[in-house]
Amino acid sequence: MSQTRPFRYRSALLAVLLAAAASVLAGCGGGEDDTGSSSGDTKFVRGTGKITEVKRGERQQAPDISGKGVDGKRLELSDYKGKIVVLNVWGSWCAPCRAEAPNLAKVAKDTEDKDVRFVGINTRDLDRANAKSFERNYGIDYPSFYDPSGKLILRFPKGSLSPQAIPSTLILDRDGKIAVRALKELGEKELRSVLDPLTTEK
Repeated sequence: MSQTRPFRYRSALLAVLLAAAASVLAGCGGGEDDTGSSSGDTKFVRGTGKITEVKRGERQQAPDISGKGVDGKRLELSDYKGKIVVLNVWGSWCAPCRAEAPNLAKVAKDTEDKDVRFVGINTRDLDRANAKSFERNYGIDYPSFYDPSGKLILRFPKGSLSPQAIPSTLILDRDGKIAVRALKELGEKELRSVLDPLTTEK
């Protein structure tokens, strides 16, 4: 009896976490202009197609997320302090994520000497093997947090420029503040167009 109670408690807690993560990822609780919508037909969380750019003095601090990566190693966003960080939310099951992956991989290589670092947040992949296969197939050399339940995404405060769709991308300036949010699949040209101005900021 004493063994079944902790098991039931853990099961209930996991169910609550998964439900909360699904709510955030589906864009619940926000306005139509700010959130995406979940679609059973498309198998991904559709974004609004909107890219938001924030002026330097008006940017919010991103949470300092940490955890294990897809490769099982410890990963902390604070390790990239002083760098521009492109933070991309993706899943191996997501068709738009597969479409944008080559663009992200290419721009990541091209901008490394400009103090730009790419980091992913892999979500809803219950098996790490699927995420690893995705990275191999698309030449993703940069690390990704492994976040199957969406707990790390929940760290972004309500009302902030949080990653509310899959895929979505945030670009953090050198101070760790959110300068850009894209609730859509990004092409190479549009990614460069929002990233390049940040590389010239001092």
